[in-house]
Amino acid sequence: MNKRTLGMVTGICVVLAITFVFTGASFAKERIVFGGGPAGGTFQVVANGIQVYKPIKAVDEFSVKAQSSAGSVENLRKTNSGKQQMSVVYSGHVYLGRNGMMKNDTKQYKDVLAVAWLYGAPAQLVVKKGAGIKGVKDLVGKKVGVGNAGSGAFANCELFFSHMGVWDKIERNAMGYNDAAAAFGNNQLDAFWLFTAFPSGAVIMAAQTNDIVLIDLNADAKKSGFYDKYPYFGKLAVPAGTYRGVDYDAPSFQDSALWVANAKVSADVVFKVLSLIYTDEGLAHMLGQKKTFKNMSLETGATNIVTPFHPGAEKFWKEKGMLK
Repeated sequence: MNKRTLGMVTGICVVLAITFVFTGASFAKERIVFGGGPAGGTFQVVANGIQVYKPIKAVDEFSVKAQSSAGSVENLRKTNSGKQQMSVVYSGHVYLGRNGMMKNDTKQYKDVLAVAWLYGAPAQLVVKKGAGIKGVKDLVGKKVGVGNAGSGAFANCELFFSHMGVWDKIERNAMGYNDAAAAFGNNQLDAFWLFTAFPSGAVIMAAQTNDIVLIDLNADAKKSGFYDKYPYFGKLAVPAGTYRGVDYDAPSFQDSALWVANAKVSADVVFKVLSLIYTDEGLAHMLGQKKTFKNMSLETGATNIVTPFHPGAEKFWKEKGMLK
């Protein structure tokens, strides 16, 4: 091969290589990992619901990948580090983490910013009818499912039970909701704790195999000064008829589940995802995933949030007239 031919071949190869690089880059989608939660929990339904929504899947610039996790606390840490670009985290954990107040963890998680309020998540404590368990202090010496280690359910169970003085006096079983419901049905647990929206599939499953009771958690919280110490919790009741055999309102307390994003995620990406989900069609899609999302709306999306908003979310909510 003479020098002229060699030069032409080399030039062609360079052009092809450059074309390949730029063409590949132009088709490469940004990957947005969305942290959900354990099986049977609403966090994972949020992540899955956003991932599978057709207008989201049709976006050219990025793709959303739902990823299961232990829950709220793990999501807080992974979102802050950038291992997850978006997640669902309880408002209380975002607040505590931002201010360096997490249990045995003084790190300040400043890179977790609010995108939207999703739903209220109440505490639910399930026991068997006739078991003689009327309140949290009756759990002393009992086998209790306390949620997955690293989850918001586990963290809030530890918070409340420690406040009530029983955390170290029960036989703790760290497991997900569905596993806890199965163990409860097999008489391997005396009670199990959830911190998720109602109706919960796990509680529905438990009520199919046993006559169940939901403990009045508000009474314990109010009497013990829990609300004074942790003012971000709000009061509510699980309505009568939510679960088979529970024909009374069950007072409790709740935190809010927030959609959050890492501070380094593009404002355009956050704005785009919100623009697709917060439409009539997008909200109908989410409601179709679970009735829990019935309160998701333009009117509620920017409410009950004390955490700073992500710039993309701030732009979206201001354009919708929901933020000043």
